[in-house]
Amino acid sequence: MKLSKTERRLRIRRRIRKVSFGTSARPRLSIFRSNKEIYAQLIDDEKGVSLAAASSRDKDLSTAKGTKSEIAALVGKAIADKAQKIGVETVAFDRGGCLYHGRVKSLAEGAREAGLKF
Repeated sequence: MKLSKTERRLRIRRRIRKVSFGTSARPRLSIFRSNKEIYAQLIDDEKGVSLAAASSRDKDLSTAKGTKSEIAALVGKAIADKAQKIGVETVAFDRGGCLYHGRVKSLAEGAREAGLKF
């Protein structure tokens, strides 16, 4: 039985979510990657609230030129800046079932360069 690409990604996502849990001191950095855009948000799973969010559709990033990987790095820097404004330094990284490669890796490296630790 061969799984489709989306079924495989959802299985990996469930496996990651079993162990990845966000608190108010160390929220979960959740990533969603569509074909054109990339979204990141900081989630406090104890309270069930989103603390901060950034995406490639934000007004300041939607006009940015470059490849999708370069824009993903800018999204990583944006979410790191928002995290530092609310007093968050460390996060639990949740890649959302995607491989740590390409745009997901660029976003993570951009967030690390801007000061987030995970």
